[in-house]
Amino acid sequence: MALAHDAGRTDLPLLDETIGAALDRTVAAHPERDALVVRHQDVRLSWSELADEVDRVARGFLARGARKGDRLGIWSPNHAEWVLTQLATARIGVVLVTLNPAYRTHEVAYALKHAGCRFLVAASSFKTSDYRSMVDEVRADLPDLEQVIWLDTADWASLLADGDGFGAAGVTVAEVEAGLSPDDAINIQFTSGTTGFPKGATLSHRNILNNGWFVGEGCGYTEVDRVCIPVPLYHCFGMVMGVLGCVTHAAAMVFPAPAFEPAATLLAVEEERCTSLYGVPTMFIAELGDPSFGARDLSSLRTGIMAGSPCPVEVMKRCIGEMHMDEVTICYGMTETSPVSTQTAADDDLDRRVGSVGRVHPHVEIQVVDPASGETVERGETGELCTRGYSVMLGYWSDPDRTAEAIDGDGWMHTGDLAVMDDAGYVNIVGRSKDMVIRGGENIYPREVEEFLYGHPAVVDVQVIGVPDERYGEELMAWVTVKDGTSLTVDDVREFCAGKIAHQKIPRYVHVTDAFPMTVTGKVQKYLMRDEAIQLLGLEAAATTETA
Repeated sequence: MALAHDAGRTDLPLLDETIGAALDRTVAAHPERDALVVRHQDVRLSWSELADEVDRVARGFLARGARKGDRLGIWSPNHAEWVLTQLATARIGVVLVTLNPAYRTHEVAYALKHAGCRFLVAASSFKTSDYRSMVDEVRADLPDLEQVIWLDTADWASLLADGDGFGAAGVTVAEVEAGLSPDDAINIQFTSGTTGFPKGATLSHRNILNNGWFVGEGCGYTEVDRVCIPVPLYHCFGMVMGVLGCVTHAAAMVFPAPAFEPAATLLAVEEERCTSLYGVPTMFIAELGDPSFGARDLSSLRTGIMAGSPCPVEVMKRCIGEMHMDEVTICYGMTETSPVSTQTAADDDLDRRVGSVGRVHPHVEIQVVDPASGETVERGETGELCTRGYSVMLGYWSDPDRTAEAIDGDGWMHTGDLAVMDDAGYVNIVGRSKDMVIRGGENIYPREVEEFLYGHPAVVDVQVIGVPDERYGEELMAWVTVKDGTSLTVDDVREFCAGKIAHQKIPRYVHVTDAFPMTVTGKVQKYLMRDEAIQLLGLEAAATTETA
């Protein structure tokens, strides 16, 4: 039996350029083709128009004093200005710090402070989040934050006006861009931390530009493709697989709404004649179940990507059979690997396309190792999936210790996911060596939630686990022990969490217990808690849902 190690093809060369240079190539080749369609803002830009707007924004940042290596946070749902900011900061070497629109005060303050952001571009509000009041509440604790540019006010127009007047007076965007390297850091994305603090995965032009390029190649993109992107831009799925996948192939980016809405997504596919559709499994489930589904003409679709959490086999089959996505692919990866390491192919047989996460990407190596010994296991055996190559992050921002914990001395990124590789190199994810929970494509580390819940006056001890859920894949459940004479309900926990941590981190279930199952050495056995929770909550059906 061969070892569970594989390396991707190398005949297709890596892009050795910056994001700005890649944009320039696409603009030169296809200036009049659609580049950016943002339906809820009535924005429709060709590649040449997009480039002009990107340069205006870049000049605006330069006029405001932004320089190579500065950090700029962006806190907004999917808007045209988000894409412009992403590409403009890449042009001038400013590191874009992407913030989850669901962040609350504690989380946004930590991210901005840890990254040392000088600038913040933000929406004033979204849904129930009042970003202005949250920034006001924490700004005194952010000594590095000099400027906040509110998107839906005169601030954005003022930024553009500053840029329009800057060209003749200062250094040009082209001059700044000429001093950049593909290996420069250009993006910080925060992932939940196992120690209670998020980690800032730091990514370079080379990391994310090439990953977007190879994802697009895996989908067979050309300039005639139109990609519907309902996934959030703050995440690699939106800004790398979406924006940069399109930039490198001259495919049009289509954004249906500020955040995911199944009806708006289906309508965008129909009216924009999209050829590709992205989503986490919960999004596809919602689209298939939307009342408007039967009335929409989705015949333009041929491909798309399902990723972000385990993909139910039956959902994949329905996307192929009912949504015309004959060439739909599954991608697997993590933020720290830019993100994609494996992808299914359009010519894979049906079982492998719906029942695996595919084979290794170009210019990437993967191996499955014994978590205890670190030795590569044989194919067909379970172990921890590791990945190595151009896509591995530069490191966690200002955190060399946790970087060293994640990336070993040989350059292997340890994913924490348990996997099996078959004889042909196809990978199946079977679990996680750590206790990360993936809820609807969002990575949640229980330790972070536990640390927060320890602050509740009734809580003595708390353990947070993931339990099966048919809609989101997993939901959070908190097991708690409480002080004598006190009680704790799920409503109590939700009230305590509301407005302080992101909604997806608030446990759906709360179980008060006298003790947790332990090993003889005192370690909590979360797998036993999960098994008991399935019985306690009646989740047997959700627990048997087959995924890739």
